[in-house]
Amino acid sequence: MVRRSGPSKSGRSIATSLMRIAATADLHYSAQTLGILKEQFGRVRDEADVLVVAGDLTNFGRPEEMEPLVNVLVRLRIPTIAVLGNHDYECGKEAELMRMMSSEGIKVLDGTGYERDGVGFAGTKGFIGGFGRGVLTAFGESEVKAFVKASIDEAIKLERAMSQLRTPKRVVVLHYAPIAATVAGEAPEIYPYLGSSRLAEVVDRHGADLIVHGHAHHGSLNGATTAGIPVHNVAITLLQSQQPAAAYRVFDV
Repeated sequence: MVRRSGPSKSGRSIATSLMRIAATADLHYSAQTLGILKEQFGRVRDEADVLVVAGDLTNFGRPEEMEPLVNVLVRLRIPTIAVLGNHDYECGKEAELMRMMSSEGIKVLDGTGYERDGVGFAGTKGFIGGFGRGVLTAFGESEVKAFVKASIDEAIKLERAMSQLRTPKRVVVLHYAPIAATVAGEAPEIYPYLGSSRLAEVVDRHGADLIVHGHAHHGSLNGATTAGIPVHNVAITLLQSQQPAAAYRVFDV
């Protein structure tokens, strides 16, 4: 775990060793995957200090899907941090899903921050809208403006979460991608539906050590924001397609 060496000039504690963060996403839990998940995550407590799940915990956002998954996560006996994904919103039960996780000690980030052992975690779901010069702008029909507003609102939520952190190290947890590089491998036609660079702009303003996201099941593992902040796609299907296959990826922060 992260150990502290005493306060800095600013009064904050300084982290002097690394936290091991296991990150995954897009579990899409179902009864058929129960045994597989138990096996794949059986060693996570030995290999990491914290588990991060970057959205799409369920298939359809149903409480009856979340309940057994929460039981699996709790029995891992590792501090767990999560954001919801688009699948978790499908049934309009997202508030109930968040309550179910929070009541069992899972830290659910939704435009909020969480600090643990000198590392701050800021998270939100994110939204679609495109990257770079291709970002959709609020012009024209009211429907387009409402769409863009949803994307901007998620960026504002991330800004709020990051502004809450007072730690020397920062990790950003998203579901949607903040850059185009980590969705490469998906069909180019759907890039605008996989994330938005508005999210990366927020992180670049505030600074971070690591960004993790999911959603792009067949994207690319690694990328970086314009400011050089590392971005990693941890969709479980992508991780399982690697050699060796894995259900999560461990980062030292």
